[in-house]
Amino acid sequence: MSDISGRRWHDMGGDQAGPVPMEGHDFALWEKRVDALMVLCSSKGHFTVDGLRRALEDMGADAFEKHSYYERWIAAVNQNLIEDGVYTLEELATRMDEVAARGATYGEAAHG
Repeated sequence: MSDISGRRWHDMGGDQAGPVPMEGHDFALWEKRVDALMVLCSSKGHFTVDGLRRALEDMGADAFEKHSYYERWIAAVNQNLIEDGVYTLEELATRMDEVAARGATYGEAAHG
């Protein structure tokens, strides 16, 4: 998990990684919703920034390679909400099935 210096896999500070893109990024609607969910849930006391960081770091190196920033954030928010007892994995699975049954797009869901 960590090297001889004590750094863990997620600590990339100071590593050569190429230039940082400085152009603007237009966030997708779902990314904005993840950010809003994080702010709302943390303000309600469901988790702290330390809890989110722990969940992010516990994902492992593969998650940082395979998933986008907001995909990792929603997984960390979800983990913290489950740990806080807001809902169970079973309740989440049931709700996800209900949402999936509406259709793959907003248009399908509206007419389904």
